[in-house]
Amino acid sequence: MSQATKRKHVVKEVLGEHMVPSDQQQIVRVLRTPGNNLHEVETAQGQRFLVSMPSKYRKNIWIKRGDFLIVDPIEEGEKVKAEISFVLCKDHVRSLQKEGLWPEAFSQVSEKHNNSRNR
Repeated sequence: MSQATKRKHVVKEVLGEHMVPSDQQQIVRVLRTPGNNLHEVETAQGQRFLVSMPSKYRKNIWIKRGDFLIVDPIEEGEKVKAEISFVLCKDHVRSLQKEGLWPEAFSQVSEKHNNSRNR
């Protein structure tokens, strides 16, 4: 599969699907990107840790500070405690809020983040 075809499928997956987190998965907010395909995130409870980006997203999807992700926990991780399973766009956030699955701690943060992007 060519790089362009791979990118097309990954972007289509991220933008098209509606994702609901499972019991093990968490919704987190990106705080910073220290590099090496790692991102420092914060949970709704205020816990901070690093997450890794799977190879299918690398060079295809860009993650910025303030973005929201769904992550899967990694059992053996000390510093890196989870892996990104899905990147949430503002449409995904809205649908999760309507369904009542959005963490209350992130409600005000997501509104500010969406308003600043719309300017």
